[in-house]
Formats: sequence, structure tokens, C-alpha cells
Amino acid sequence: MQLEVMNSPFDEKQARLLNELLASMTETQKIWLSGYLASSPVLSTKAPEGETKEREETETKKRTITILYGSHTGNCEELAEQLSQTLKNRDFQVTVSSMDDFKTKNLKKTEDLLVLTSTHGDGDPPDNAMTFYEFLFSKRAPQLDGVRYSVLALGDSSYEFYCQTGKDIDLRLEELGAERIHDRVDCDLDFEEPADLWKEGVLKKLDEQSASSSDRKEQVTPDTAAGPVYSKANPFRAEILENINLNGRGSNKETRHIELDLEGSGLDYEPGDSLGILPENEASLTDELIEEMGWDKEMSVTITRDGEIRSLREALLSVYETTVLTKPLLEKVSDLTDNEELKALVADQEAVKSYIYGRDLLDVARDFGPWDVSAESFLQILRKLPARLYSIASSSAANPDEVHLTIGALRYEANGRSRNGVCSVQCAERAEPGSSLPVFVQKNRNFRLPEHGSSNVIMIGAGTGVAPYRAFLEEREEREDEGENWLFFGEQYFVTDFLYQTEWQRWKKDGLLSRMDVAFSRDTDKKVYVQDRLWEQREEVFRWLEEGAYLYVCGDESRMAKDVEQTLQAIVETVGNVSTEEATDYIKGLRTQKRYQRDVY
Repeated sequence: MQLEVMNSPFDEKQARLLNELLASMTETQKIWLSGYLASSPVLSTKAPEGETKEREETETKKRTITILYGSHTGNCEELAEQLSQTLKNRDFQVTVSSMDDFKTKNLKKTEDLLVLTSTHGDGDPPDNAMTFYEFLFSKRAPQLDGVRYSVLALGDSSYEFYCQTGKDIDLRLEELGAERIHDRVDCDLDFEEPADLWKEGVLKKLDEQSASSSDRKEQVTPDTAAGPVYSKANPFRAEILENINLNGRGSNKETRHIELDLEGSGLDYEPGDSLGILPENEASLTDELIEEMGWDKEMSVTITRDGEIRSLREALLSVYETTVLTKPLLEKVSDLTDNEELKALVADQEAVKSYIYGRDLLDVARDFGPWDVSAESFLQILRKLPARLYSIASSSAANPDEVHLTIGALRYEANGRSRNGVCSVQCAERAEPGSSLPVFVQKNRNFRLPEHGSSNVIMIGAGTGVAPYRAFLEEREEREDEGENWLFFGEQYFVTDFLYQTEWQRWKKDGLLSRMDVAFSRDTDKKVYVQDRLWEQREEVFRWLEEGAYLYVCGDESRMAKDVEQTLQAIVETVGNVSTEEATDYIKGLRTQKRYQRDVY
């Protein structure tokens, strides 16, 4: 290859010298020289004055994007981080933060605000969004003229206050004068596709309104990682090493301790994280539904936007949810049929609430069918079978290449039929050692041990809510943390339901578990729960908190966690000798300092 003078910026002498040099070089030398010239700072050229001025003007016109998330299980946090990376790859200026870590005084200074939030319990914001949410609805919230925003809301349509936190924030930002640049999107448990559509819509708006959109192209960093990356979309098939019943003979409960092999997965986790399992519906229930609908179980159906095809039976077993009814689902079923009784039911909100409790899709088919509708059309109204998340009950430092779970099998009678929890009973009855489960790790940065090993911790849990505390103590033992550990545990009966009893007692004997208070509600005439034990130890609990202890609550949100918080409020009021308002502020302070963390469901 000869360098032509007329096609280059070099004079004749320079061109001749370069040609002589190139002719004498090996291919390896040419490659090295090419890389050197591309990266050498002394060879960088100064842009023409006009071009520099234009670039500077463009830079000044760029608006900073602030991404705030409120997340309980980690889904919104993960989506926020992914969105942040996408925007940075497109050369946007981005900051991302949980709502409670965001300084509210800076809200009026934001330019483009993207909010991603879940809804917890009865329409409440997640724990790491509470302070921001309360500020937003207070008189101190500023006018937000000039701020542009959009909201992504995650929720569960089987709850009455579906995506309520996202709806509230969306309307409040509008009331404060902010400009909505893209409509809010409400996502059900199968949130991935609608979340992607929201993201695409937001990116399109930002590109359209950006001064430099015509020159912006996403810079994608090559993935150099070896092997597959396992996630919810691509779960790892983990072999079951052990599956035992933790409850004694005669117990009303069945709680499984399951150990899974993660060798070769590349999955890592910390105490406080959850493991997601992609379950399958019960085969007998699926077959009954297909028979009731008069469908051919072997017929082929399309299950994704990409055109993936499976048999109808396989789709209903592993892709679609059939055991949970929601008001939106009943409305969609009603639209597919002329059944007047079903239409009347859907029109009555209280009747819908009563009907969907304890019933599933097979009940609807038997009560209001048959319908003249194809299987493929019917599948389009169903939501995807959601993964089940379980608090991890092990420390990876203590159990390399393994993960342990504590799963309570859910079984009950309702409306003349026996009902089973989809994933919990699969794990109890159809998960033998040697078989495998599709799993992924769900990070939960809202439920973490203290950074400093000298900090004391108070752990409160009932039933399977004790699982993460087993992980906590394994981790603290491995790290040789010096801080004290206090466990409050509750169940029904001491003899049959004291989960991990020998492990707690060993840790107590060894001094790792400093204190342990237990409540077995059915062993006494008067039922005693963990909140009662907490109240009995109120003086010492308050002393620990005053000295900087971290307090954790894991378990049932609707009863246990609420009762514990009310007791905690009473302890601060009584022992701290403060007003109700001051006690509330004290607990808010604990939450802000991340010294009051909850993993509730």
C-alpha cells in the first residue's frame, strides 16, 4: 500500500519517508503503531474554533437526568441502574439514587426526573422511599416549574391498591408544576416488557428534546465476561443437594430446608439477598383446566413477542399464572364471554373482592364457562407466572458454591377444594435431591448487615422470617465480628416448630448469639408473640438502640411487622420518655441511618 501525496496532508518528502517505513515493517509492528497513534495524547488535534464553540454550546444545553427509585425486593433498583447505564452510554449526564438517599432540598434543582417505584402492602411506599414520599406530600415540597418527569410504577394487580405509590407520585409531581414528558406505565408482576416499553418511550422523548440528539449514539461496552450470565431471564439450573422438613412430627406446618449447588453458575450473594425460583404449576390442576375448557393440550401456541412456540400444556405449566385471580383478569375474561352472571359480578367491586379470595382460574371456568374462545386468544389475557423470592438462609463465605433456603409449604382448603402454594408445594413434594430448580439471585441492598463488625444487631422474625438471620450469624462468625447479636424468634410450638434450634443453641453456647428470646404462641393459654417478648425487654432494647444497634424485622408484613413497629413506637415513647411525634421521628431517624431495616412480605 502506497501513501499518495494528493490524498494526504503530507508533503512529498514526508510521504516518501512514511512509505519507506511502512514497507520495512511487519504486520505486528503496523498494528502496534496504529494503536500507539490512536491513543497518543501528543497527537490529539485541536478542533477548529467554530467546532469547539458549537460543542461547548451543546454541552451547556444538556440537562442532567436524575433517577430516583423506591424498591423493596430490588426490582426497581435494578431497573434504575440499567436505565442509568443506558443513558450514560448515550452520553447523558445521570445521577441515580434511592429516594431516601436523595437530598430533598435538591428536588427543585432537578431538570429531568425519572422515578421508578414499587408499592408495598396496602398502597404504601417501600421503606427506602418513605421519607421522600412524605416530603413530597408535605407543605415543604417546592414548586417544580421547569422540571420534566416520568414515572414507572411496579405492583401486583391482585392487590386493591395496585401501583398506588407510583400513581400518587405521578399526580403529585404534576400538581407541583412539573411537566410529564412520558405517561406513567403501571407494571404487574411480569414487569419486564412494559418496563422496556416505558424505557424506550422515555429515551425517545429525551433524544427528541436534547440539543445533541442528532449526534448521540449509544456506546456499548463489549461484554468480555467468560461464560453465560445467569439472571431472571436466563436462570441457572441448580441441583438440589438436600431437602429436609424442619418441623417435628405432629406439627401443623411443613417447613423445608433446601440446599442448592451453585458451582459453575458465577452467581454471588450476600446475607440479606433473596433467591428467585421460577416455579411450575401443578400438573393435575393444569390438566383439569385444559379439560374444562375443551382444549387440545398438545396444540402449539405462541408465548412470546419473539414467536417462541410451545405446547398448550407446557405453556400453562411453566409460563402462565393460573392460580391467582385479579379484578383485571376477571374483566378480561368477561370481555371474552356473553355470560351475564360474570358481567354482573365484575361490575360489583365488593363482590369481586369476595369472589377472587381463595379461587383460581379453574373455579372461573367451572362457575362461568364454557366459553367459545381459542386457547391462544385466552392465553393473551393471562399474566406470566411470576418468580417466587425467598430470603437466603446461608452465608456464601461459610458455604462456598451453595445457597440455602427456608420455605414453608402453603396448603389450605377453600371453596370446596384443596389449594396449594405453587412454588412452596413444588419444593415440598416435587423437588427431590438430584433434581434441579431454575434460580437467580435477587439483590436486596435494603437488608444488609452493618459495615462495621463491632456494631450490635437485633433480629426479629417469626416462622420462615428467621431465614436471613441464619445467614447473618454464619457471616458474622466467618468475619469474626465483635458486635453482639440478639434474636427474637416466634412460632407455634416449641417441640415441633423451633426452626434451626440446634444451630441457635450452638451459637448461644459459643457466645456468637448473645441473647435469644423466643415466643411459642400455642404453648400457653395466652398467646405470646415476638412483639410481646420485645415489650418485655423494652428497657434493654432501647438501651441497645441508643448505643447504636441495628434492628431487623423479617416476616409477615400485614400482622407481625406492623405489630412489631407499633411495639417499637411504644418502647421509644415509654422508655425514652418522649411524645408520640418524637417517637415517630426517632424511628424515621433509624430508618434514614439504615439502622431499621425490614424484609417483609
